[in-house]
Amino acid sequence: MSIKRILVTGGAGFVGSHLCERLVAQGHDVICLDNFFTSQKFNVEHLLDNRNFELIRHDVTHPLWLEVDEIYNLACPAAPGHYQYNPIKTMKTSVMGAINVLGMAKRCNAKVLQASTSEVYGDPDVHPQPESYRGNVNPIGTRACYDEGKRAAETLFFDYNRSNGVNIRVIRIFNTYGPRMHPYDGRVVSNFIRQAIEGDEITIFGDGSQTRSFCYVDDLVEGIIRMMNGPDEFIGPVNLGNPNEFTIKQLAEQVVELVGGGAGFVHKPLPEDDPTQRQPDISLAKAKLDGWEPTIQLAEGLKKTIEYFRSINFDDFRAPTPNY
Repeated sequence: MSIKRILVTGGAGFVGSHLCERLVAQGHDVICLDNFFTSQKFNVEHLLDNRNFELIRHDVTHPLWLEVDEIYNLACPAAPGHYQYNPIKTMKTSVMGAINVLGMAKRCNAKVLQASTSEVYGDPDVHPQPESYRGNVNPIGTRACYDEGKRAAETLFFDYNRSNGVNIRVIRIFNTYGPRMHPYDGRVVSNFIRQAIEGDEITIFGDGSQTRSFCYVDDLVEGIIRMMNGPDEFIGPVNLGNPNEFTIKQLAEQVVELVGGGAGFVHKPLPEDDPTQRQPDISLAKAKLDGWEPTIQLAEGLKKTIEYFRSINFDDFRAPTPNY
């Protein structure tokens, strides 16, 4: 295997830190870039002594000059409370960040992967969601800064490919969970686990009948790396997620059972444009990525995630925004 110089933007985030860890273990020269808005050095602290790992504090909305062979563009707040805290900056991160990494890829003749999202499908009226589905997105809603920002980034990636021959990859990530989730990121898995451990009421938005499909982070990272290393004729987009579907209420009940805590359930109004269904069709990923599919199912993944949450002190984590 040839050693590559690889840039991971958002590399100190939840998913990014796991990706950096895998790439460092493979012997590549890894540059982790992050502005630490929703992440923390704690996630990559164990990598700092590796000679093939470098950490740079930088905001991807500003140009940067590096010489690299591959770029994984993961930089963007992904939890609703975070991306709605500064929606203009969120849109800039998706659009300007894409322009900056694509410009670098063009100059360096590097391969570049865009971490897009299932949110490009909006509140879908097709179920499960295949890559051919064009989505049902409110372009002026409170979630649009993230949904439309990621859609615009996909547009830029494909236009750079068609106009400038840039070697791109586009993945659409569905709900992912696992160790190193920020306890105050506002996502449903981390919320439920933290509340259950602390003996608080479990907050369910709406009646809990809305569905999600939860992919353990190790399975996602395997899919991401396979996509980057796949044949150049397959650039995506491709769905990466776990097709097993659960209601939010089922998830809450499972977390409470595994943690053995919690003080009952409290229901709050459903946020604006919150999708009622979310389930990936991963048949394309199976066909194109050497049979990739998730191997860690929800019960096993939740146990690993709960173990991590029990190992950390919640007081050591600053809530990134007031909206957690």
